[in-house]
Amino acid sequence: MTVARGARASRMRVIITGGAGFIGSAVCRHLVRSTSWFVVNLDKLTYAANLRSLEAVSASDRYRFVKGDIADESCVRRVFQELQPDAILNLAAESHVDRSIDASSDFISTNVNGTFVLLEEARRYLDALSPQRRAAFRFHHVSTDEVFGDLGPKGRFLETSPYNPSSPYSASKAASDHLVRAWGKTYQLPFLITNSSNNYGPYQFPEKLVPLMILRSLKGDPLPVYGTGTHVRDWLHVEDHASALVKILQRAEPGSTYNIGSASECRNLTMVERICDIVDDLAGELPQGPRRGLIRFVEDRPGHDRRYALDASKLYRELEWRPMYNLESGLRHTVQWYLDNEDWWHPLIAEGSVLERRGLAGKGA
Repeated sequence: MTVARGARASRMRVIITGGAGFIGSAVCRHLVRSTSWFVVNLDKLTYAANLRSLEAVSASDRYRFVKGDIADESCVRRVFQELQPDAILNLAAESHVDRSIDASSDFISTNVNGTFVLLEEARRYLDALSPQRRAAFRFHHVSTDEVFGDLGPKGRFLETSPYNPSSPYSASKAASDHLVRAWGKTYQLPFLITNSSNNYGPYQFPEKLVPLMILRSLKGDPLPVYGTGTHVRDWLHVEDHASALVKILQRAEPGSTYNIGSASECRNLTMVERICDIVDDLAGELPQGPRRGLIRFVEDRPGHDRRYALDASKLYRELEWRPMYNLESGLRHTVQWYLDNEDWWHPLIAEGSVLERRGLAGKGA
């Protein structure tokens, strides 16, 4: 990061797109609590967004919420003009793979077209800035390990690994990553790209694996595990992800890419078994016995990659970042949060469909 940017860091003004979502709300909470930055949360409030996730910081005079769609050019332009940001953290995305299989159009609209609108407005905005402010600006695009596709049984993805997406979701994120790089090369947009492993933690919408298994196990419902449960994912606590994103935004040179992971690989079946054991320990076993007995193997989803794993050594080495949670402590923290915060999640599952299976539209295609 340049000296000029460091001198202004204490009064940064940043737009967080998708700030009412799972990762975005964690970033907003982290920034308001741990920095003196002014934060504008731009979110269109889709089904997975929840302003209740921001109640802890919503009263701050350094936080503002704007309801709007990143694919809406006039809305994005207005936010840029009013805030005059020093940075944008693009977290707005449709992210559930199963939903992308059933209906991909929203993923293209938000993840691809929305990123394009943000890039064009950032380019327009930068053209009017002084050379010093332009050099200090960052367009930080947040992506996923899924853009790299199926890793195979050995090795880890590097920042230089080729893209090979398997699902409509990962393809839309890969496309947006390529757009950001192209705008950096063609228009000299000062960008950053980060690819993270699977996130889990408090405030996650219940359709994702970890909260889904926690809440179904609390109810004593069957716990569906795709295929034989041997798919492997690398897991990252959302609060660790938020701290990494902020450190990268503060210190990374423009044009940098970083993998964000905590070296916490785990088979899906093992993950579910760990959740069962922690719920049993914290909430007590069910009358019929340990919750591992609720596990049921179900038909695998189409195009299901076998394994993801990230090499985050560049982030560890260059920016001296380390995760606070390992998988055991992170899962225990997460389960306890869901036990303590039924008032947050119960309204989300009250109508029932949130905990149902999705992602079978590709079968037989």
